[in-house]
Amino acid sequence: MGGLPVGAAGERVAGYQLEQEIGRGGMAVVYRARDLRLDRTVAVKLLAPGLADNDVFRKRFISESRAAAAIDHPNIIPVFEAGESEGVLFIAMRFVRGRDLRVLLDREGPLGLPQTLRIAAQLASALDAAHSRELVHRDVKPGNVLLAEGTDSDHPEHVYLTDFGLTKRSSSLTGLTAVGQFVGTVDYVAPEQISGRPVDGRCDVYSTACVLFEALCGEPPFRRGDDLASLWAHLHDDASSLTERRPELPAGLDEVFARALAKEPDQRHGSCLELVAAVRAAARGEPHDEPRVLHDATQLVRATQLVAAAPLPEPPAWAAPVFAVPRPGEVPR
Repeated sequence: MGGLPVGAAGERVAGYQLEQEIGRGGMAVVYRARDLRLDRTVAVKLLAPGLADNDVFRKRFISESRAAAAIDHPNIIPVFEAGESEGVLFIAMRFVRGRDLRVLLDREGPLGLPQTLRIAAQLASALDAAHSRELVHRDVKPGNVLLAEGTDSDHPEHVYLTDFGLTKRSSSLTGLTAVGQFVGTVDYVAPEQISGRPVDGRCDVYSTACVLFEALCGEPPFRRGDDLASLWAHLHDDASSLTERRPELPAGLDEVFARALAKEPDQRHGSCLELVAAVRAAARGEPHDEPRVLHDATQLVRATQLVAAAPLPEPPAWAAPVFAVPRPGEVPR
């Protein structure tokens, strides 16, 4: 099949009839296709043939795709199959009718805070679920955030995170692939990925912050005149102020994004949902308190004593005839 494109409408790949190209990137092409075995519409992603020539990459791709397929989460695109056919690596997944966040931002510009938070919460939940399986996405970007129709007016969009075929286990510990390329997109890539340092879920926290920043103001925080300048900015520059671009947004958001976009992973929020909670708190004008951690047994015992000593509340009036709450020192009747 040569270089990209790696397939064409009408061709058959591993039991899937390719129908129409629906997406394209530097390493892959995505088609709407027909699953000939189950007679259903699916999306099939075909990777560039050169990637299958690398034995280490091929084995890791199949292994990690299967691991991602095992994640049962409502905001992660279900993967039906991953493998190799005639020298081409492929992933078959659910076909989602809708558009991605990239298309939405290009067409409508910056989003309001409520819509951004709705999207962010679902995206963060998906990423944290992957991190709990020790999988790091490493390429969180608007084009990988699919927006399908939601269930009602309170939930107008359903978010799917896609492109898990190039994930990496956090135990693999670097930002580079086996063929010496970093996985990521320039506007959203974390500093440790650029420099080839160890990576874990906090690189996805960084990328998620870049995506949310762009959703709110229309441009990523480190976009420069060319890719090299943008990579340098990720490594060395402070993030620009969100509220300077959109003064109507709560001032507390600047502090939240400054932390999420810290150069060192241990200075960021510990999870994607923690980042979203901080954004939500700033949107309400409230400080975001970090979870309290009881560091030793003495603190734990003292906290238990305080809870035990607290007076029990009176039961509601409707419950009084049904049961009585014994007070300290009383014998239950």
